[in-house]
Amino acid sequence: MKSRDVTRIVLLLVLGLCASAVAAPVRIAKLKYGGGGDWYSNRSSLPNLIAAVRERTAIDIADEPGVVTPLDRGLFSYSYIFATGHGRIRFTDEEAGKLREYLLRGGFLHVDDNYGMDPHFRKAVKVLFPDRQLVELPFDHPIYHCFYEFPTGLPKIHEHHGGPPHGYAILDRGRIVLFYSYNTDLGDGWEGPEVHNDPPEKREAALRMGVNILMYALTH
Repeated sequence: MKSRDVTRIVLLLVLGLCASAVAAPVRIAKLKYGGGGDWYSNRSSLPNLIAAVRERTAIDIADEPGVVTPLDRGLFSYSYIFATGHGRIRFTDEEAGKLREYLLRGGFLHVDDNYGMDPHFRKAVKVLFPDRQLVELPFDHPIYHCFYEFPTGLPKIHEHHGGPPHGYAILDRGRIVLFYSYNTDLGDGWEGPEVHNDPPEKREAALRMGVNILMYALTH
């Protein structure tokens, strides 16, 4: 048996034990942010990711994703928060402070550029973490290997800027608290096949990477 198969089995056993010890299922949500961007895009992405997680892992995950703002009282009830869009994203100082607290206390934010968000997000992340920099993750990082194998990093789902995709992160004591997938469009790949007419292999690659990201968020 290969070492990665052993690791996968151990992760499934650990998550199964955690699920049996805790009554509430894992909850994930889409981030509703300010600035005028279409935070609501990719409507079928998270439901399809949830379905993939339920089918492929032992994670007890809630059937439906939530919607949360940085100031919602329920922010800390979510293990994974997803943000996407094509345009502006902005955080007030109060929103940035609360979201930063959530992340540094164990939360996880995945931001996926749906083409056009990048320049606005890079400004927003400086408000969110003024003392930290986005760093590009090496291909041997656990997020690319914790369930499925991605030896060359993120899969390329849609062609936007040309060139390879990039996975950036904000780290806290070695743990990813914010993962930024750029020039890949994972969220589009998670949507139903009728939305973008992506070939099955593209959707499968996107869903596998999504499972990896969620698995990493729950185990680190």
